[in-house]
Amino acid sequence: MQPLDLATVPTPVEPAPRLAAAIGLESDDLWVKRDDLLGLGGGGNKVRKLRHTCAEALDRGARVLVTTGAAQSNHARLTAAAGARLGLEVELVLAGTGDAPTTGNLLLDHLFGARLVWAGALPHEALEEVAADRVATLVEAGTPAYQVPYGGSSVTGARGYVEAGTELLDQVPDLRHVVVALGSGGTAAGLVAALGAARVLAVDTGATGDPAERTASLVEGLGGDPVGLRLRRDLVGEGYSTLPGPVTEAMLLAARTEGIVLDPVYTARALAGLVASVRDGDVRPGERTVLLHTGGLPGVFGSVPLAERLA
Repeated sequence: MQPLDLATVPTPVEPAPRLAAAIGLESDDLWVKRDDLLGLGGGGNKVRKLRHTCAEALDRGARVLVTTGAAQSNHARLTAAAGARLGLEVELVLAGTGDAPTTGNLLLDHLFGARLVWAGALPHEALEEVAADRVATLVEAGTPAYQVPYGGSSVTGARGYVEAGTELLDQVPDLRHVVVALGSGGTAAGLVAALGAARVLAVDTGATGDPAERTASLVEGLGGDPVGLRLRRDLVGEGYSTLPGPVTEAMLLAARTEGIVLDPVYTARALAGLVASVRDGDVRPGERTVLLHTGGLPGVFGSVPLAERLA
């Protein structure tokens, strides 16, 4: 099944010499893969996954896309945008009560015309069950519906990052490390399947309780080998939606050395993980390193912890 034409690819790879020097690398070691510039709905890594999951949805005759996420979910926002592009209705099953301010990704969810279903303070597994029940109800009523998996991270969705890994090797043939935030696992899994586990450094965001197992399962589903998966779990802090000190510092560093805005949940954690890995000696000067910018700019404007830190 061919992926849909929803993304502006290939995305550029840009040098970050001032940031490299600031974290202890040589000035030409560090590059940024700009998947925040994927186009649709404000960009971000979920677009690559939606090219595949939405192709599957259309192939099955779906008229409604149903997916899940946190209140400021980038994946939910981009699913809403994809539905608008394709002429499909979108229902977003979100964690929370609907009391959150309509800012950031939530504002864009409404702009793209999605219907929001507030499911209460549920973990993502329970949200998935609510979404599955909603799909079943729609189908029973005669409306074909498709459940886009949490974070777009199924084997189908993760194929988008197998393609991205190949794209990245064409751009940076001497790649030694690609550093990526790990949420639902599909982005890291696709990169591991394409590049091998030794070259992918995944930084856990705390989105799930079993990041290594989820990622390994997806890698195997893609025909890759997850043995040797590199996973840092020390940047989660008190949880997924929190903003640990090193993550704030990473956001400030990227902004004030390169003028690059990182989101507070994903890419800022990835950079914080890279900083820690340079300090630990896992990433060394002279090794070509790419930070995958997975987007998430709207979430910056919905982050209460960030606003409080910078006030």
